[in-house]
Amino acid sequence: MGFPVAPGAAMAAPVHQGIIIGNFFFYLQDEQQQMAHDRLGAMRAGAQRTGGMRRGAGLCPPGVTLLLGLALLPGLAQSQPGHMSASQVAPPGSAGSAASSALRSSHSEVPDLWTQLERVERGGTARAALNLPVLAALEGRAAPGSLELLELLALRGSALVETKDTVALQPLLDRLKAWPDSRQHAAAQLAEAWVRAQQLNREGKSDQALKAMSTLPTEWTPDIPLSLMVRFLSQLCIAESEAGRVEQAIAHANQALQLAERSRASWRRAAGLSSLAYALLRAQQFERAASVIEEALQEAGRDPDPMLLYRVHNTRAIILSQLKRFDLAQASMQMALSAARDSGSLTLQSLALANFGDFYLRQGNFAKARQYSEEGLALARRNEDSSNEALALHNLGIALIQLRQVEQGKGYVMQSITVSQAQGLNGQVADSLHELGDALERMGDLGGAAHAFQQHRRMIDQQLREETRSAVLELQAQYDDDRRAKEMALLNRDHSLKLEQLRARDLQLQLWAAVGACVVLSAVLLGLAYQRIRKTNLALAHSNAALKVQGERDPLTGLANRRHFQTAIRRLAEHGQLRASVFLIDIDHFKRINDSHGHAVGDAVLIEVAERLRSCLRDEDLLVRWGGEEFLIVIDARQPAQIEHLAQRLLNQIAQAPVRFGPGLAQLLPISASMGFASFPVAPHDWTVDWERAIALVDTLMYMAKAHGRNRAFGLQSLGAGQASLDAAGCLALSERMEEAWQQGELALLQLQGPSLPASPSAVPSEGGS
Repeated sequence: MGFPVAPGAAMAAPVHQGIIIGNFFFYLQDEQQQMAHDRLGAMRAGAQRTGGMRRGAGLCPPGVTLLLGLALLPGLAQSQPGHMSASQVAPPGSAGSAASSALRSSHSEVPDLWTQLERVERGGTARAALNLPVLAALEGRAAPGSLELLELLALRGSALVETKDTVALQPLLDRLKAWPDSRQHAAAQLAEAWVRAQQLNREGKSDQALKAMSTLPTEWTPDIPLSLMVRFLSQLCIAESEAGRVEQAIAHANQALQLAERSRASWRRAAGLSSLAYALLRAQQFERAASVIEEALQEAGRDPDPMLLYRVHNTRAIILSQLKRFDLAQASMQMALSAARDSGSLTLQSLALANFGDFYLRQGNFAKARQYSEEGLALARRNEDSSNEALALHNLGIALIQLRQVEQGKGYVMQSITVSQAQGLNGQVADSLHELGDALERMGDLGGAAHAFQQHRRMIDQQLREETRSAVLELQAQYDDDRRAKEMALLNRDHSLKLEQLRARDLQLQLWAAVGACVVLSAVLLGLAYQRIRKTNLALAHSNAALKVQGERDPLTGLANRRHFQTAIRRLAEHGQLRASVFLIDIDHFKRINDSHGHAVGDAVLIEVAERLRSCLRDEDLLVRWGGEEFLIVIDARQPAQIEHLAQRLLNQIAQAPVRFGPGLAQLLPISASMGFASFPVAPHDWTVDWERAIALVDTLMYMAKAHGRNRAFGLQSLGAGQASLDAAGCLALSERMEEAWQQGELALLQLQGPSLPASPSAVPSEGGS
């Protein structure tokens, strides 16, 4: 599966949190400890001879979505808290110096607790099972309500997430949420958010993880352990990078690096530089990222350990691969593999081997890819590591398919999908299916490719439905809050009106002699109150109407969304049967556009395609952004010649000219689309279906267009005599075997070819993509 260099798709799966391991000799006994020291000494000497180049670099694919987050683990990224001696934290007279001196008393009570917590943290989440008993023993030494205890609980929570011990995790989160010392409330909130974000990433809910962290302040104060603040910023940087918020990610990476430098520890600064290099990589600032990672490599050479070596070389290999410096990237990967073996962690070794297999997949050396994937698979199974097992299975399957062992390769990919499904990682499953479809398409197995794309489509639709449901619930909650606020405002105004009425009565009693004047005054007051209430009601009605419009429009393209479609389709479906023409359009290679040029260019392509489609349609035609890069058109016209003409015009209009982007709009990006269309009822038997099955049929036609080379359209012209009375089950069966039915003459399809695309230096490669 692919390198994590370009921003990934919306269905980002969880960032794996359990690979990097740190101060490994901390857990060894006497003779093992001496051997570890000897190995580390030799490693440090080698790093000094090569200017600090002895670092590792594994490559993790976005499909399984381990991503570079493996290399940017907060568990390794930073560790020592901000509560150290003044000389370590800041120069005399600085704010940091004052903070450190204020906390010396806690250190004198627990003289080396921070040091041991640093060792546990530097050990990382790959040592989670070993960390738990160590942390349990240390907890008795930490004073209740102290920052030492808060740091310990945060590290313990991270280990519980890694070991999937949800029973023990929830009470720990509750302790952080109800932290007794109000002065440390901000630190407790950060610790809780950091642990909860790791849990959400584990569950594949990376968007919720980012949301949980984005609401908290990121300014460090002396009441927050420096190590906790840096870990939180590093985690936030990763989440923002994966979500495409590269500017915020770079800002938070720089902030984390500045805090890491306060400790004056080389390994901590190297970790911070590695985080910054990754953020620059995601922002496609490749040369700057390469410069920063070389600085990280030199800094890491001053205090090397296997996990830090692995991490820096991991980042370095990915950056060098993006810069097409494959020999240097391969060398860094080899150093990463050596560091993984030096660490003694089977988890890290299996990941490094699987990543090496992925590297050779990208280089087209499928035999080597198979060799390293098989080695990584054996280690992952020996270690009972399901995440790395899924990665190795997938890479092995793709390699075998490219070696023309198609059936065996498909079997391994399906095993990978089964393992990912068992973990609930639907995003990984969808990416695996898409890459399987690409591989089968390249091998000429169009039927298998179409089946894989259909399964991928179902997974994407399921995720889209879940995300839509969540968005609707969130919008409804926001609407309810706004409505309650408006009701409260109305109640307050009503209360004010009643007070005015009471004052008017008092005035009537006091000025009985001037009854006429009081009546006039009361009428005036009532009139003003009525006008105020009327204006308020009108404002509320306008606000409700605006909310309704916002809820039925896609914010990016301004087109109707699915919610609006479900309301509008009723006028075209008499008694549940659709009587209209339906077009389903998918932009070709859109995932490649996002991966190669970034989400900003992808958004520009979506907006431009929407405008081109709108220019071909009438005001009364229904144009919907169906999801991702798909658009749905429903028109109240069924004449075959008119529909064929419109389909050809849509293909031509989309591909009429490249999309301009970049500085001064100087770069050109050719685009095309694949389309499926049909008119209902279907000739010659006037066969009708409901709108959901109609869309399922044109969806299958659209995937046939993709499987037959893209930049084309397939339309359903007529059904054979044996298809005159298809029921719902028959319609579903026909959708699943459309290609076969066409070849056997059971139905007639119309194939339209789009225009030839102009060559461009900015064009997206034709292989792969959506």
